[in-house]
Amino acid sequence: MKALVTGGTGFLGQRLAIRLQQAGWDVTAMGRQAAIGNKLETAGIHFLQVDLRDKEGIAAACAGQNAVFHCGGLSAPWGAYRSFYESNVIGTEHVIAGCIRHQVERLVHVSSPSVYFRTAHRLNVHESAQLPSRQASSYAATKRLAEIAVQRACAEGLQGVMIRPRAIFGPGDTSLVPRLIQANATRGIPLISGGSALIDLTYVENVVDALLLCQSAPAYIVGRMYNISNDEPMSFAEAVSRLFGKLGIPVHAKRLPFAAAYGAAAAMELAAKVLPGDREPLLTRAMTGMLGRSQTLDIRAAREELGYTPQVSVEAGMDAYAQWWKMERKAQ
Repeated sequence: MKALVTGGTGFLGQRLAIRLQQAGWDVTAMGRQAAIGNKLETAGIHFLQVDLRDKEGIAAACAGQNAVFHCGGLSAPWGAYRSFYESNVIGTEHVIAGCIRHQVERLVHVSSPSVYFRTAHRLNVHESAQLPSRQASSYAATKRLAEIAVQRACAEGLQGVMIRPRAIFGPGDTSLVPRLIQANATRGIPLISGGSALIDLTYVENVVDALLLCQSAPAYIVGRMYNISNDEPMSFAEAVSRLFGKLGIPVHAKRLPFAAAYGAAAAMELAAKVLPGDREPLLTRAMTGMLGRSQTLDIRAAREELGYTPQVSVEAGMDAYAQWWKMERKAQ
């Protein structure tokens, strides 16, 4: 069996490529980071340095594949809409076209639960829940457009399935936890409304499990979407306290009322747009909503239809991350 993993040099894509290779698949990891790609090749994984905007390059990568796992895209709290659109929408359209041209047996597309949320509390959100009329960020907006493209293709015969994994963390994380550590070391971690908002976290290997289940699931799931999380909601303040306790780092918190944080974020976004330098705002309105409003997922569909069960708890995942992080620091 042969598999292509887009975003194969990213956090999730790397873990998936390694798991597939360990399970006996002939794996090709596609990505932009040559140094990581070279390491994957050392482990027996093929590497292609192809950009998602390269339609013919993507099509060629899909040739002969039994499964394509589309983990690639642009994920960031800030940036030009065009950059998100080219990577997340046009890139996904190129992957879809490649899968159709070469009759790939199953496309598994990684989307985002950011499409659900704005500035209201939303608990136990089901996949069929009504989505906001306007997405909270360029990232969320373009991920939703990518979903629509996959759904449309599935209606026309593509064998595709999608997941929305929430707040992925674990050893090798280059985004979620590092941003918290950086904020803690500089301006302080924003505890909006005291950090009382409930959040979901998902350990990276649990997401890999979900992706593998999507690939092997029967044909009736084609076109469907699945929420993925650890199903262990906790307050943001508790998550920060537990994680930083394991890291051995004192928490430097900055407590902000939601209204004040939202207003400040709007001002920072405006400044980032008009001032030279293209700097990322310290806080965005989307981030304010994510940190200051309870947002949790209902994962019953994944449990019942895919057989998904989180194998690694949040506690064990934090332990694994802390152990890895300490080893990385010693190696520096």
